[in-house]
Amino acid sequence: MNPALDDAVAPSEDDSKLALESSRRLAPYSDHNLKVEISENGRKRETITLPAAAVRLLISILTEMANGNAVTLIPIHAELTTQQAADLLNVSRPYLIKLLEEKKLEYRKVGSHRRILFKDLLRYKKRSDIERARALDQLVADAQEHGMGY
Repeated sequence: MNPALDDAVAPSEDDSKLALESSRRLAPYSDHNLKVEISENGRKRETITLPAAAVRLLISILTEMANGNAVTLIPIHAELTTQQAADLLNVSRPYLIKLLEEKKLEYRKVGSHRRILFKDLLRYKKRSDIERARALDQLVADAQEHGMGY
């Protein structure tokens, strides 16, 4: 399954308000399996059990929606096109291609097209974030050492 990043769900203002209330009410139960009653027009239809992991994911989705952010789900094993990967990293496609050619990010070829596993993209992003934080820490340390007032 290839994720359709264009299928992201953008919440309306009413959706955001409802998501905020729902996420707050669910938060205390994030480590528990939950029995959820499904009802329609006030009539109980059935009860289902949600695993704790799904409850945590649901809280995360609701929190993002409460902040007005569009949300989509991408399976960890999904393969992304170079454009999808660039969009997720918030970089240009040519810059992403450069990362691939420099072997900074793993990929495979399907015919003439490059595909990047979502889990590899996450791994690259995590490494990049750590390197960026280290560089910023070093800049702050250097500025303090030189009495630059930061």
